[in-house]
Amino acid sequence: MPDASHSFDHLPQGVGVGYKPQHFQALCDDPGPVTWLEIHAENYMGDGGRPLAQLRHLSARFPVSVHGVGLSIGGEGPLDPEHLSRLKRLVDWLNPASFSEHLAWSTHDGAFLNDLLPLPYTADKRDQVAAHIDQVQQTLGRQMLLENPSSYFAFAESTVSEPDFLHQIVQKTGCGLLLDVNNVFVSATNLGFSPQDYIDAFPLDHVGEIHLGGHDDDTDDHGAPLLIDSHGREVADPVWALLDYVLARTGSRPVLVEWDTDVPDWPVLAAEAARADTALGVQVG
Repeated sequence: MPDASHSFDHLPQGVGVGYKPQHFQALCDDPGPVTWLEIHAENYMGDGGRPLAQLRHLSARFPVSVHGVGLSIGGEGPLDPEHLSRLKRLVDWLNPASFSEHLAWSTHDGAFLNDLLPLPYTADKRDQVAAHIDQVQQTLGRQMLLENPSSYFAFAESTVSEPDFLHQIVQKTGCGLLLDVNNVFVSATNLGFSPQDYIDAFPLDHVGEIHLGGHDDDTDDHGAPLLIDSHGREVADPVWALLDYVLARTGSRPVLVEWDTDVPDWPVLAAEAARADTALGVQVG
């Protein structure tokens, strides 16, 4: 396993993009406003080849955030020790500027599900999630950030709100938070609450990273609006407005533009990054 040729101990208060191999040369030649990159951990757990070679090259120039999608932090069972071991191996050699995972579950009885599924917000589930986060942070030897989910339904047994649940997790574990603004907007539309009220209740002091992404419009069986967190198109205007609402309260933060399906040519993604950079510039100005 190669050693990273350089490491950064924090993400800059600027714009990042989710790295896709087809954008490698463009990022090397002219990254525009992009100052950091995110990778999905599960794509880089192999032993070599072009993906790791390209990542090593990019890590010499850009701080890298590692974003996990497969730990199943919210799952009922124990964390997969082999998956956690492979994650540690990646983090040890890359020494990323940030590591994050989702408040969700995706495994059951040894099977991996192709979804990030929600969980009830109860004291028992809080303690289980906190124990999993403690295990991850102790294994990796670093703080992790926990991302708020996109939701399509709510659990009747939940006893606290999502922002309160996340705050309790932070208090128990010392983890940080990743605020996905698109997820807030998707959940608010699907479940019928105010995204601004959600942000007002969110523990913003613990946010180490902000995400943006595109969503798809659909309708449910009753004809009501249903948004799907697809990461397959431009960020919607209401999500940009919600980002402004967040940044007015947090000040400058590292902001990531995600685009994971139907990935466009570099100029399209770079234009989204430039728009995020403008939103951050308003705060700096």
